[in-house]
Amino acid sequence: MTADPFRLGWFGNLTAPEWKTPYRGNDPLTWFNGDFHVDMVRNLERAGFDFIMLEDSLMVPDIYQGSAEIELKHARYAPKMDPVVAAAMLARATKHIGIIATASSTFYHPYQLARQFATINNLSGGRVGWNVVTSSEDRAAQNFGLEKLPEHDLRYDMAEEFMEAVKGLWGSWGEGAILADAESGYYADYEKVQPVHYEGEYYKTRGPLNIPAGPNGRPVICQAGGSPRGRDFAARHADVILAIPNGAAGAKEYRDDIRRRAALIGRNPDEIKVFSVVYPIVGETARDAEEKNAAWYARKQHNFEVQMTHFAATMEIDFSPYDPDLPIPDEVSTNGHQSTLEIWRKQLAGKTIREGFSGMRVQTTEMVGTPDGIAAQMDEFMQEVGGDGFLIYGQPISRQYVAEMTDGVAPALQRRGLLRTGYAHDTLLGNLNSFN
Repeated sequence: MTADPFRLGWFGNLTAPEWKTPYRGNDPLTWFNGDFHVDMVRNLERAGFDFIMLEDSLMVPDIYQGSAEIELKHARYAPKMDPVVAAAMLARATKHIGIIATASSTFYHPYQLARQFATINNLSGGRVGWNVVTSSEDRAAQNFGLEKLPEHDLRYDMAEEFMEAVKGLWGSWGEGAILADAESGYYADYEKVQPVHYEGEYYKTRGPLNIPAGPNGRPVICQAGGSPRGRDFAARHADVILAIPNGAAGAKEYRDDIRRRAALIGRNPDEIKVFSVVYPIVGETARDAEEKNAAWYARKQHNFEVQMTHFAATMEIDFSPYDPDLPIPDEVSTNGHQSTLEIWRKQLAGKTIREGFSGMRVQTTEMVGTPDGIAAQMDEFMQEVGGDGFLIYGQPISRQYVAEMTDGVAPALQRRGLLRTGYAHDTLLGNLNSFN
């Protein structure tokens, strides 16, 4: 017995590729020209991935130890290029794979975002997606003239309005509005291009948009809601959800909850595809994979520094004043990723800060083995969860790791009938919905 077919996506970013290993071709100094990421996305397309999701952040973090030193030492958040700009290049370099770019509803204006994503949706033939974030860092807010972010739930109130305004703008060009009729002399039918006149508590925009929204009437919507407000938002708006619950049982609970919330507001739950984040460790043999996994955990000081800067950047919590040989204090809280903080509390229960963060890896469940072994583990996971896909996370990215996925794991999944071998549709939304 095997699981139903599922999908693969890649959790990526536009930061420096792996630069601490001797593997040739990672281009740690020249990646700014885009060649590294173009090659990567073409390989993902060849392997049958549905999309790459490009995360983003809008600051150089300096929370940990009150300095940007450790962050810039490891180059996890900076330097980083704008994914919305790069999405157009990556879409032009490919034919089938979706390109999902992150943009913050807290810092964009609805008209600006609607226009940019409509442009790329047209340029890509319907293969672009918007990963909706509300941001989680005061440092980012300060780059946009604010002292600090709005409170967590208020950001979701604002995001609801933002989404209403953006969807209104995308809908401001009716079907058949483009005529290009030489006989009548009309290029566009003015009666099918209407103002939006959106006015909410936080956003106001007249419309109409000055470009049609493109294939499917809008880009794909992606979200990573984990808190109760985030889950409601994702169930209402998202086509794709990124999730990091704990284990297969947690993934099933999360997916079932999202589907329940969607049904309660009248959406077809099958329209929403939940992708569990995983970081497979692949070896030529099972022993090789175990040794690679053990070597990762053995890099305790490196892992500790990376996770401390990641935690400080996303949560804006500086753990340097706390004793690393004691557990996370109960009083620690955040206005950032609240659901992630609670997940980490559970995962680190009974461990000291140093023990926990030295072994922390961003993933739903551990997967270690040969390509066939990883495929079997994914199969078993999906049999329990019920769908819909995996989001491969491996930071920083290397050509070697991409090849392990595209030339190892993907073919192993295809041999089991679990992964697509071709693209049935021209658009990202069509391919996402080509099977349940």
